[in-house]
Amino acid sequence: MTGKQFRTALLSAVTSITLSAGAWAQQSQGGATPVTPVPAPSERVGAQQARPARQYTSVTDQRLQSPEPRNWLMYRRTYDGQGFSPLDQINAGNVQDLVPVWTYSTGVLEGHQSPPIVNDGIMFITTPQAQVVALDAKTGDQIWNYKRQLPEDLTQLHPTNRGVALYGDRVYVATVDAYLVALDAKTGTEIWAKKVEDYQKGHYMTLAPLVARGKIMVGGSGGEFGVRGFIAAYDAGSGEEAWRTYTVPGPGEAGHDTWQSGWETGGASVWLTGHYDPQLNLAYWGTGNAAPWMGDARPGDNLHTSSVVALNPDDGKIRAHHQYHWNDSWDWDEVSAPILMDVERGGRTVPALVHPARNGYLWTLERGADRIGFLSGVPFVQQDVFAGLDPQTGRPVYNQARKPRLEQRVEFCPSLWGGKDWPPAAYSPQTRLVYIPANENLCGSLSGHRMDYVPGQLFLGAGIEDIGMSLRPNAPHIGELQAWDLSTNRKVWSHPFPDSQLWGPVLATGGGLVFTGGTNDRMFRAFDAKTGQQLWQIRTNSGVTGVPTSFEVDGTQYIAVQSGWGVDAQRMQEKLFEIDPVRFRRDVPQGGVVWVFALKQRAQQ
Repeated sequence: MTGKQFRTALLSAVTSITLSAGAWAQQSQGGATPVTPVPAPSERVGAQQARPARQYTSVTDQRLQSPEPRNWLMYRRTYDGQGFSPLDQINAGNVQDLVPVWTYSTGVLEGHQSPPIVNDGIMFITTPQAQVVALDAKTGDQIWNYKRQLPEDLTQLHPTNRGVALYGDRVYVATVDAYLVALDAKTGTEIWAKKVEDYQKGHYMTLAPLVARGKIMVGGSGGEFGVRGFIAAYDAGSGEEAWRTYTVPGPGEAGHDTWQSGWETGGASVWLTGHYDPQLNLAYWGTGNAAPWMGDARPGDNLHTSSVVALNPDDGKIRAHHQYHWNDSWDWDEVSAPILMDVERGGRTVPALVHPARNGYLWTLERGADRIGFLSGVPFVQQDVFAGLDPQTGRPVYNQARKPRLEQRVEFCPSLWGGKDWPPAAYSPQTRLVYIPANENLCGSLSGHRMDYVPGQLFLGAGIEDIGMSLRPNAPHIGELQAWDLSTNRKVWSHPFPDSQLWGPVLATGGGLVFTGGTNDRMFRAFDAKTGQQLWQIRTNSGVTGVPTSFEVDGTQYIAVQSGWGVDAQRMQEKLFEIDPVRFRRDVPQGGVVWVFALKQRAQQ
């Protein structure tokens, strides 16, 4: 098979996995194109007005820095990324009375991963295929619906979107065809759409934008196509680009000497929203793996792949970084931005960055104005790759027998999906525990081949047949919701899921609760935040991989989440079925639905 035939076959295989279940996405010669629109009053592309919006409250810098407890104004509610709502009307004593109060079908298949963003009673959701919907958060009535017309030749390896950003009277969304779009929050009318990168070269965006100091920041995905990762900022008013910072340093930039070759196609994509420290005026972003996958094809540490980088939002300059593992050879993206929180260590309070990593280690770092210091790293799942960590820098020492290389199949733990993939962890300042949606007892294998780079084509250096996954012998479970005390680096409790992986983003609340979905039985669950006891569950239409949120309207607290299985959760499901078709089901029903819950006595008012 020629190199071109290999790449074509691999792209076809990966695309078929991505699009096989989607009525929205049919495979065509050019890629994926929407064929089944969401029902709406009008067939025109763009905003579809259902009814006038209620009074809209403008979103200011002050509100973003100190959001009202009743609202959820950004991806993880607050700049620190803790995923915590202080609302406590729903608590451990009454959560068993939680019932659905309304649902909304999006009309779209594939992975629904965005949080319901709520601003004073108006909810905004996004779905695969670049759709934004505004809803009355109390009743579920549609206010408006925006659908971007996507190019017919667009191939979507990750058909999803992870939410909007709010600023002023506008809604900002990053699209899978690599545009940043500003919408009128009241009507859904498109104000402007700015091209961020060229989708035909493999660039796309799945993250929710981050707003800080009048800048709308986004990051580019597409490392599997051999792109050079970046973070870019745009003026919130005009949409003009303010700056662009590449995550792989070029000639003359700090860190360029960590690439002996291949920096132009090195990856380090940005998949998820960054977090922000207003006091330091630094935004922290996680970066993806290097391209191609095999590290010996691109010798060197390969900064800033698999890292956290700290950027000044005014000028985009990188002030500090920490690389979780060098010369990545496991496809272990570290795209989740670390949680900003205080940690007690050695009798002092440390302003920390906490990251449960795809590489299976729980990292605690110290943030400063011009540095990121290493405090500790401990495994939170079985890990056989790291032989140790440098006690001063945290740089891993590798077990070379577990490091994939060209033309040789190598086994390692955890699998290429890691100890925790993209679903965000949460932190409760009440319990002082971090809650991790982990996957335990899964191992993987990889082998790689040299590959020529062709713009717009996959640049993995590996084929579908080169990717393996296995269960550890006599594994009692896979998914595991964990609670960790970072002052002692001790796991306080865990809840295992015997027959399912865990792909559920986590919400912690002031009512002493932790909410998550992410299992193949379609359940959405609540746990006691202190003890891990399961207190409530409900079966939804599909698997829950959406980010849960909580908000209050007219004195009633609500819990909201999108249910809609797909993307990597489904890909892992297919691998599990191959391993044990008796223990694991092949498919989870798809179809996006917004679920909103309240206490029964409140729902009846």
